[in-house]
Amino acid sequence: MKKDAVHGLDLPDIRKILIRSTNWIGDAVMTTPAMGAVRAAFPAAEIVVAANPPVAELLSGHPACDRLLVYDRNGLHKGPAGPWRFSREIRKERFDLAILFQNAFEAAVIALAAGIPRRAGYRTDARGILLTHGVPVGRAERRLHHTDYYLNMLARLGIRGGDGRLHLQCSVEEKAWVEAVLGGEPWAAVNPGATYGSAKRWRPERFAEAADRIAETHGFSIVLTGGPGETPIGRDIEEAMRLRPLNLIGKTSVRQMMAILSTVRLMVTNDSGPMHVAAAFGIPIAALFGPTDHTTTSPLAPSVRIVRKPAECAPCLKRRCPTDHRCMDAVQVADVLEAVEELARESRTRSHSEIRSGGRDAPGSTRS
Repeated sequence: MKKDAVHGLDLPDIRKILIRSTNWIGDAVMTTPAMGAVRAAFPAAEIVVAANPPVAELLSGHPACDRLLVYDRNGLHKGPAGPWRFSREIRKERFDLAILFQNAFEAAVIALAAGIPRRAGYRTDARGILLTHGVPVGRAERRLHHTDYYLNMLARLGIRGGDGRLHLQCSVEEKAWVEAVLGGEPWAAVNPGATYGSAKRWRPERFAEAADRIAETHGFSIVLTGGPGETPIGRDIEEAMRLRPLNLIGKTSVRQMMAILSTVRLMVTNDSGPMHVAAAFGIPIAALFGPTDHTTTSPLAPSVRIVRKPAECAPCLKRRCPTDHRCMDAVQVADVLEAVEELARESRTRSHSEIRSGGRDAPGSTRS
């Protein structure tokens, strides 16, 4: 067999599937079209997703997931024996197929140790020998948008279907909660953090100035969103703003953050997990990019403006800038405000239903 050939899966024989999700919220959102394809290809199969606690919370109740298995490296599965403990739990489930969206070697080891007879995924991280259905990764695959990267892997395995859209959903209780918190005002979300690392973060004082100007010009109330590790950033922005925002950074669960973002009218954000959550709900987004590659991780919402300035060292994909943060510092408040104004003009020409559709349109223009 050719080196890059892939065995097709015996689809009718598969009744129970394990999907190993990615470890980052943004990446997990970008796998939801692929999850939909698995559901479409195996409508009668039980689909169980294995994920870390934040991603498991995000995907709770997802229509392409029947159950969740939580892999907690900081709790039950902590330490060197943790992966083996988790593999024993999986072995009891007697899965027919494991689909590994996570690229790590460990994911393949756990699937093998769990006795899953078919193990499918990209041949990354030197794990090809552990996979029964390994898909090669070359330059072309690495240039794909992450959403298409996962769909391409499935297509090579003969798994196709679904509508190709990002998909998340809130429960009735979550919708009631967010209505009680935000009321009927029009809100704009400002998401100043980026869990992956400080290199992706714009300066808090610039977020504060942009937020004040957006509130004054467009009549939005401002809500600050982010995780517990970003609390100091939220405090700095709140103190620097003239208009008082609703600062929810570090004060919401993953599901509550998702509910908040499902209802806002606009988001201004660094490249981050919440950015992709908002994209799944079709929220207009002004997304700031510097060290990361907007061609592979841009938010797939109908209305998006990528705000970036060319720098000779970008995209470097580093978590922390080793020099002077020039790629992000080059982005000025005026650049963000212009992107927001373009989104506002665009929203006036689109129906409310189109804005909320969450379709996989082109990621939008790039402001350089």
